[in-house]
Amino acid sequence: MKKQLLACLLAFNLLAIPATTTFVSPVHAANLNLWGENYNANDFQDETGLGQRDPRAIVASVIRIILGFLGIVAVIIILLGGFKWMTAGGNEDKVAEARKLIVSGIIGLVIILAAFGIAQFVINSLMNATNN
Repeated sequence: MKKQLLACLLAFNLLAIPATTTFVSPVHAANLNLWGENYNANDFQDETGLGQRDPRAIVASVIRIILGFLGIVAVIIILLGGFKWMTAGGNEDKVAEARKLIVSGIIGLVIILAAFGIAQFVINSLMNATNN
């Protein structure tokens, strides 16, 4: 099961990277006048459509989304372990396997919550330190 999950995550990553590069328009890249005499800091954002958001806020949002997704995966693993336990029918091997899944899911969830707390602290500290 772990090999299948790892293979799915690897396939997703291999497919996601080329998919994200297709959204960059070569027409907009050719028309950018980044080093011209009348360069304005907002020209790049206006030409690419990236918007005016602070890059630190964008990184914080991406981290929250990734950790939220991982939290959902950990909860699904815990639920899968509970389902296996309920359908074990008294078989000790299946109960042990289900118990391992539940413990692994709980450990993963604790790690994800700790990573979220650390990332939140670091991002808030960086925001406060650089906004002064």
